[in-house]
Amino acid sequence: MEMVRTLVLGASGRLGGMLRVFWGVRPAVLWQSRRAGMPGALRFDPLDRAALLQAARGMDTILCLAGVTPAQAARGADLAGNSELAIAALRAGADTGARVLLASSAAVYGHGGDDDGHGSGQALDEDMLLTPQTAYGRAKAEMEGRTRDLAARLGVPLCLLRIGNVAGADVILGGWRPGFVLDRLADGTTPRRSYIGPATFAAVMAGLCGLDAGRGRRLDLPQVLNIAAPGAPEMGALLVAAGLPFARRPAPAEVIPRVELATERLERLMSLALDAGHPATLVREWRGWRRAAA
Repeated sequence: MEMVRTLVLGASGRLGGMLRVFWGVRPAVLWQSRRAGMPGALRFDPLDRAALLQAARGMDTILCLAGVTPAQAARGADLAGNSELAIAALRAGADTGARVLLASSAAVYGHGGDDDGHGSGQALDEDMLLTPQTAYGRAKAEMEGRTRDLAARLGVPLCLLRIGNVAGADVILGGWRPGFVLDRLADGTTPRRSYIGPATFAAVMAGLCGLDAGRGRRLDLPQVLNIAAPGAPEMGALLVAAGLPFARRPAPAEVIPRVELATERLERLMSLALDAGHPATLVREWRGWRRAAA
């Protein structure tokens, strides 16, 4: 099968960089970056409608990973840019007939609607009420609402990707430094979070974009999809598996003990390895990505 043509917006970000490492050179993929000096990438601002339309012309899929992160917001960037970038991608999809995949975040779930408000109950599924607790989560939730409405008006096939922690692009493995400290819950454990390894993430995104030549067809995607491996490992278990030392401190009352994304919808679309969410697997993929990216 000829692979579908895909435009990736945000190639210079952490997730875009992971895809570039694992996908390698694919004639069907066009990468966009605002940064100069990125081999094989087009340099333009995705908010420049003419430039974006020129790049998107002839594409089957637009994958928008571009967005404003919490770290950028802390340096003064406006989180409203998440909606602006997503809307620009949708309009390009309307102009070219491309399907649009937008990177959202597990942060839109907040406490997940649990009665006790501590995220200790059911896995977070795509149809539940959103209760974002952070400015970033609220900005992503607003982006989802605005793009759903716009996609319906424009007739653009849209899939919102609620991405969990990707090992290496997270604050645990990716943010570890000497003297690192984790919250210790009342039962002595550390918080649990949904994760996915870089290699598994790249394979999942390839399948969703239609780059998996073995399928023979593009997948029919839901409008909202969690992106994570099954389960929710302890943050401390990740650092132990990686051999990275850390200290513990009593967890503040606002810390959510468990944030686990439901993955049944994703697993109906593609198979995930049984150990994809195990700490050892996540650490192995993280190390593999670091070696390949070096």
